[in-house]
Amino acid sequence: MTVCLLLLGAVALTAAVPVPRALTRAVWPEREPVVALWVWQCLVATVLLCCLAGLVLGTAAVFHTVRDRVFAPAPASVTAAYGLSAAPAWATALTLLLACGAAWTTAMLGRELAEARRRRGLARAHLRERAPDLPAGLPAARGPMLVLEDEYPDAWWMPGHPPQLVVTTGALHRLTGHQLDAVLAHERGHARAHHDWLLHLSTALATGFPRVPLFTHFCDQTHRLVELAADDTASRRHGHLTTALALIELNQHRGVLSCASSHRLLGERVDRLLEPPPRLDRRRRALATTVAALVPLLPLLIAFAPGLTALR
Repeated sequence: MTVCLLLLGAVALTAAVPVPRALTRAVWPEREPVVALWVWQCLVATVLLCCLAGLVLGTAAVFHTVRDRVFAPAPASVTAAYGLSAAPAWATALTLLLACGAAWTTAMLGRELAEARRRRGLARAHLRERAPDLPAGLPAARGPMLVLEDEYPDAWWMPGHPPQLVVTTGALHRLTGHQLDAVLAHERGHARAHHDWLLHLSTALATGFPRVPLFTHFCDQTHRLVELAADDTASRRHGHLTTALALIELNQHRGVLSCASSHRLLGERVDRLLEPPPRLDRRRRALATTVAALVPLLPLLIAFAPGLTALR
């Protein structure tokens, strides 16, 4: 068991510290934001699986009742292969630390989901005030798209059941028909890929563990990459120039081309749309996707290796 815990710790530390820093310095994620999002998710899954496997092994070593339940279907040779009866003293401290981390992660995820639900409820209540339901007998105003009377140009996707695309009349006045289609494709790209769930996960992990480089980089990069991915969805259907002009028209009053840090991403998105980087070829995309998908299997392989070896 000691070897398993050490290997799990080594994999977790590698995936949590040096790999994210190298990934943030890489250039290719801007060319393939969807693949980059997949790689980030696989890295996070690897670290979480390492912690979960370590927690299960440590708990089984410390508590006999847990050990009996976990290894109940297994032959005695499998249980003996893990050496749980001779667990080192530091295994207890590590198990307690991992248990606290698991509880804290669950609490952060629950808090983020509850806060997101509260914000969504407030937003829907605000929309009901600005666009109230029609009296009984008249056709319902609710649908996949809601137009608000507002001079402020804006458009956003409201997740929930049912989801709605909200567009202001200011946006309708500013945008041409093709530009409006590009904006709608961008927002639908967010909805189809369920980017809101990815943002909730990254925010919860970064809030709960702000000193872990993987989680902080995951949060920052997720907020950036989901926008690039949605831009690509819109530009593939309606053209790069049309999408860039729609982005400028919607954000001109916010200083989209300014150098302020809060607007830097908007400027980068416009530059990327006006001068789109070449995509990776299909072979490299498939290779990156496959390798990333195999990485989370390492913790499982390490955890099951002693038992599988004993069965041979």
